[in-house]
Amino acid sequence: MATPPRLVPLLQQFAFARDRLVNRLRGPVMDSGNGSEVSVAPMTDAEYLWEPVTGCWSVRRREDGPGERATVLAGGGEWGRDATPAPHPEPAPFTTIAWRMSHLAEMFTLRTDHTAGGRTLTRDDFHSRGDAATALADLERGMAGWHAMLLTLTDADLDTVGFSSYPHGSDPEDPLVEVVWWMNQELLAHGAEIALLRDLYRVRAQG
Repeated sequence: MATPPRLVPLLQQFAFARDRLVNRLRGPVMDSGNGSEVSVAPMTDAEYLWEPVTGCWSVRRREDGPGERATVLAGGGEWGRDATPAPHPEPAPFTTIAWRMSHLAEMFTLRTDHTAGGRTLTRDDFHSRGDAATALADLERGMAGWHAMLLTLTDADLDTVGFSSYPHGSDPEDPLVEVVWWMNQELLAHGAEIALLRDLYRVRAQG
């Protein structure tokens, strides 16, 4: 099946952002942005969970309860992600790499299911992780599923309002092409935030 022409640049943008983020987290080298390679150390568990300021939102053991200004630990399993029902706290809490990776992995996993799967997954079906390696594997798996789904789409699918029934966004009121665009923006924005946190962690002890 031919890929709709207007989907091609979105697929290319997604693939570039995905690969750059994964290589930035996994190492040992990454694209500097201009095609040259630079060395990067694999992310450690300590860095993954690093809280650079007080009051961070992160992922936590369920037995420890939610962090400051959070009221729940979202998801299932031993670890959960700091959250609270709307309205969310203002100003927004600063979030760790762990929180941002969990957020991305959950969105890709659930949106894929609510677009081309059983449309049954809830946040309780998603498990946040307490270690960097498993969290990265979950994120890669979620992105791979989303990408595979994108390759099956037709022009008619892209124009269909409510093709995605993901319940934690405006998907039921939006044509699918807008959802695809939005997910690229989520990956680009949070990927950049994660990269900056990696840089700050690396130089944190320097005067």
